Order: sequence, then C-alpha cells, then structure tokens
Amino acid sequence: MSEEMDKARAAFREEAYERLAELEATMLELEESPENSELVDRAFRAMHTIKGSGAMFGFDAIAAFTHEIETVYDLVRNQQVPVTRELIALTLSAHDQIGALLEESHTGKTADEDRGRSIITSFQNLVPADEPPTDDTFFQESSLTPQIQEEKDSEPEPLKEKEATYRITFIPDANIFAYGTNPLLLLNELKQLGKCQVIGHIDKVPPIQDIDPEICYTQWDIILTTVQGVNAIKDIFIFVEDVCELSINMIDRGEEGLLGDEFEKKLGEILIERGDLKQEDLHNVLEEHKPIGKILEDSGLVKSSQIQAALAEQKHVKEARELRHKTESSSSIRVASDKLDTLVDLVGELVTVQARLGQLASVKNDADFLLIAEEVERLTAELRDNTMSARMLPIGSTFNKFKRLVRDLSNELGKDVLLTTDGADTELDKTVIEQLNDPLVHVIRNCIDHGIELPEIREADGKSKRGTIHLSAEHSGGNVLISIHDDGAGLDASAIRAKAVEKGIIAADAELSENEIHSLLFAPGLTTAESVTNVSGRGVGMDVVKRAIDALRGVIKIKSTPGAGTTIILKLPLTLAIIDGLLVKIGKNDFVLPLATVEECIELTRQDIDKVHGRHVANVRGSIIPYVHLREEFNIPGKSPDIEQIVITELHNQKVGFVVDYVIGEHQTVIKTLGHFYKNVEGISGATILGDGKVALILDVNQLLQVVEQEETQIMN
Repeated sequence: MSEEMDKARAAFREEAYERLAELEATMLELEESPENSELVDRAFRAMHTIKGSGAMFGFDAIAAFTHEIETVYDLVRNQQVPVTRELIALTLSAHDQIGALLEESHTGKTADEDRGRSIITSFQNLVPADEPPTDDTFFQESSLTPQIQEEKDSEPEPLKEKEATYRITFIPDANIFAYGTNPLLLLNELKQLGKCQVIGHIDKVPPIQDIDPEICYTQWDIILTTVQGVNAIKDIFIFVEDVCELSINMIDRGEEGLLGDEFEKKLGEILIERGDLKQEDLHNVLEEHKPIGKILEDSGLVKSSQIQAALAEQKHVKEARELRHKTESSSSIRVASDKLDTLVDLVGELVTVQARLGQLASVKNDADFLLIAEEVERLTAELRDNTMSARMLPIGSTFNKFKRLVRDLSNELGKDVLLTTDGADTELDKTVIEQLNDPLVHVIRNCIDHGIELPEIREADGKSKRGTIHLSAEHSGGNVLISIHDDGAGLDASAIRAKAVEKGIIAADAELSENEIHSLLFAPGLTTAESVTNVSGRGVGMDVVKRAIDALRGVIKIKSTPGAGTTIILKLPLTLAIIDGLLVKIGKNDFVLPLATVEECIELTRQDIDKVHGRHVANVRGSIIPYVHLREEFNIPGKSPDIEQIVITELHNQKVGFVVDYVIGEHQTVIKTLGHFYKNVEGISGATILGDGKVALILDVNQLLQVVEQEETQIMN
C-alpha cells in the first residue's frame, strides 16, 4: 500500500471518529426530542459521510454495515419509520460496532461479526413490509467510480442561511404600551440575532411638561447583520404586527454577486433608497461643497437623526464586509499531535536557555546585553503562550462522552438520571484531557451507583424521580476546577468509618474530622457497597481516581450534605509541560514544589519546635498542621538555619507542611522527565534546569506524603 493511501486511510479514521462522536451526541439529543427532524438529518449525514468515505478508501466492511443503518434512517427522514427508544438503542449499538470495525482496521483486534449481523437484522426488522428490499443496492453502487458514486450517493443538504445585513424600520403605534408591549425588549431580542446597531428617532418627543408617559413617541432604525434569516426577524415582531409599521429590507449579503460587488453605498444613495430624500433634491444640493450630510440637514430636506441613521448603516455594512473578508480569508490546518509535542519540548528548551541568558546578563551588568536578554524573554514568553494554547482543547468533548455512560448505566441500575454540563468550552492541555477520562468515569459511576437513589426512594423523600449529575469546569488562575455534583443521598460518614475500621484502615478509637472520614474513600479496598455487582463493590475505583489525579499533580476535595448530594472537586494544572512552581533550597540543593498546591509559607523557629516538644506539628492561627522535615526525609547533611520555612500545601481536604531552609520564590518550571534509572524514585516527579545551569528536583507532594505515612506506619507496627 502506497504512503499516500496510508495517509488517506489515517485521515478517514480520524474523520470517522469525529462523525461517530457526532452521531452519539445526536442520538442522546434525539432520545430527548424524538420529533426533531433536524437531529434525524444530522444522524443521516454522519452515517452517509462514514459510508461514502469508507468505500472510497477501502473500508468496505464499515461502508456495507453503515449502508444498512443509513437505509433505515432514510425512511425515518421520510417519516416512514418512527423514532423510538428501540431505534436509539440500536443506533448506539451500531455506533459501537463501527468503532470496533475502525479499531480492527488499525490495531488488528477482530470485531464481533455475529454482533454486527444481529444489529443489521434488527434494523431490517424496523423496515415496513411494503418497502422494497435494499440488500444489494450498496454493492451495486460500490462498483461505480468514486466520482460517480459520490454524485449518486449525495443527498441534498438543507440550505443554510448566509450572513446578510438588514435594514429594519420599526415605528410602533403611539398606544403600544397599552397593549402590554415594551419595544425595548423587542430590540434586545434583535441584538441576540447578530451584530446590531439601533438608532432611535426622538424628534417627535414633546417638551417634558407635555409628555404623556403612556404614549410612545420614539421610532427606530435598526441595522442587523445575522445568519438567522428574515424569518427569525419577523418572528420577533409577530405579536406586534398590528400595532406598528414595520419594514425589513436586505441591504447587503456576503454571497458574492447577490446584490452587486460595489463597495459601501454613499450617504445620498442610502437616503434615497430609504425614501428619506428625492433624487432631484440630492442633485440640487450636490453643487455645494459642504459634506453631503451637513448640506442636506441645513437644507431642511432630512432630519439630523435620519443622517445619523444613514451614517450608522454605512459604517455597519462596511465593518460587516471587512469582518467577513477576514473570516473567509482565515484558515486552519490539522497538525499531528506528536509534532505539537516536539514543539512544546523545543519551547521548553528555549525557556531554559532564556533563563540562563537573563541570569548571565544580570551578572555582566551590560546595558546592551540586558536589553537583548529582556527582548528574548518577551519573545520567549509570547512563543511559549502561543505554543501552549495550540495544545489546549475544550473539555466539552470529554463531557459529551459521559452522556452515553450515564444513559446506559442508569438504565442498567433501574434509575432515572440526567447529566447536565457547564463550562464545556473551558480549555485544558490535551495531555491532561487524555488522562482525565478514566478518573471521571469512576467518579460518575459512583455517583450513579452510590449517590443517586432509586426513583421510588427519591419520590418518598420528596425529591423528583429523576436524579441529576452536574459536570462543570472553570478556570481558576493557572488551574482548572472540575466539579462533579449529584443530588443524591450524600455520604454516610458513619458507614464509611465503620468500613474503614473493618478493613483495618483506621483504629476503632481514631478521632477523625468529617473531611478526614470523606478522604477514607480514596483508600484501596474500601467500599460501602453491600454486594459485588458489575458496577461496584470490589473496592476498586476511588483509589484509582486518587492515583490518576496525583499523577496529574492535581488535588481532590469532597463536600457532602446528607440527603442533598455530594460534590467532588478536581483541581488540575492547565498543562503538564510547563508549570508555575515555588523554588526552595535545602543546603546546597534546589527543589520545586507545584505552586498550585501551595497555600502559604510561614516561619519555623527553634522556639516553635520547643513548644511542641520536637513533634512535627505547627500551630498556624489556632490550627494544628503536621509537617514533613525535608532535610531529614532526604538525609541531607548539614545544620538547619535557626529560622526555617514551612511551605503549607492542601492535599485532598488536608493541610500538610513541608519544611525547607529557604524559600527563593516563584519559578516557571519546564518539566524534564528523569532517566530510566531514576524514574521510580518516590516523591520526585521530574526535574528542571535553573538559570545558572543547576538541576532542581520537582517534588511530588502527594506521593511524598504517602511515603512518609507508610514509614510512620511501619515504625508504629
């Protein structure tokens, strides 16, 4: 197979996965709105694209399978087959089978042919008896050349409205207020349709002592650029047609040649077209040399507000055309992710070199050298930000995957659960998104299985039968907060504690706060399920979540109210390649702590240590916070300074301090992976190169805390 064909097949697979994601999302929407013909058309087009492209690039099994489903959806479009839950379920099964066939072509993992035949048979059973058989149609079409086949298979897509600019004249009846209508609300609705400019004519407003507050004296000219079409504009005024004068005229359209190729119209032409001025009057005043607007106003032929409306229209149309030209001239290309990864690595090297250059320039103290270093720093920062943004993806694509999970799992457990999302456009590094899928799956499964009650129980408790899981994402500084909230029964702290005692995770007489009890959910082997099922009960899940979030250098918080539900918040760094860190020093050694986990830094004196009799705890504004003495933990020789620093971090609802000699300050950290020999060193997640060429180790505070806890447990035993 030629290299060109390999690239074409790879491109087809990528496009097919996108169409499958679109098909799955469409099915879940269609299940909620079975009468929506637009969703049916969208599903049909997705399958048609997969079939046509699949046949062209040699994916015959995919093309033949998809053809059968497409045939049924053609009947659905013609309202010969109804949209039912059975059809939705079958289509989702077909979606999974097409995905399996794609995997087979790429990885060699064989798809289940019997399952595929069963799905096709089920689809064929949906076809009315009076419909002619279509089993061989596709294979006859497949023998055609790609060009002819594409023409034969192509279905006319529904026409989409093009962007156009409209002039709307709205003259409400003087008594429009008496009909319960506020014209300003109508104007606000127009603004929702696109770029809108409103010019009010107030020349009919009488002196203030003569104003009747129940009379509308104002009329409006509106210039609107929209893709919604004239019908959307008419719909806004549908209830006031009888109590206003309304005219809607298209004055510009992006489609070339529709209204001519001339540039923006002159002011006089607009006034004539609007009916505000006669052609002969324009000719009479053009002999004067004043601006045409001023001439016409002085001549009393048009009013000042009419001039302003015409000028606003002229400017609006010009800006709309310029914006459209920019949009049409812009383009995007697909870039392989490994090329982006290489670019990020190179930018990381450049950031390191720039830091060394800046430090050298400050030592040399040469004005020209410093100027060059500052310019390189500015360019490097801009290049870094642009490169990192290129790897950012909206998290909505991950959120959409869970709608299918919630649907299938709630049906399996006999529950009615709705998944809602917010902040789907929040962007994260693609590496973080890729590693986030599995922990989110575990959390959502637990929400449905343990959190959301059965419909009859919810109803007895005064809740709606349908439970809700809400996924949201938002930026918070250099981090992203992902929240998973369910409105279920909440956590039972006593049950969690009892299970932890039973498993030997904690002592029976241990005194724990509510947050500490909630954190026990992340202990390996702990489950509150009464029996083992396909969904839960084996004590595997939340500990996997914790390990995955720790690997992403994130933290987890749990908030729960009995009877009202549970919220799990994941705090994650925006990217894993370059992070903001806190540079600290112990002896001659440099270390970096992820700034996202740092709460504050405080001093630790000899008097503070003596007060607690040498125990590794600190009194911070009345709260007792344990700390890890890193010089002792890492066996670094030498004497500690008289005043040390405690870097206080918050990990999984718990504050922990790390004692260092000195806190240097914030440091933008380019993460370098450790070599094979050091990759399993606990408590160290990587390294970075400082401006002076020294290497600083990046601390994995989550893992470091686990190591210390294990050491203490071994000492106690």
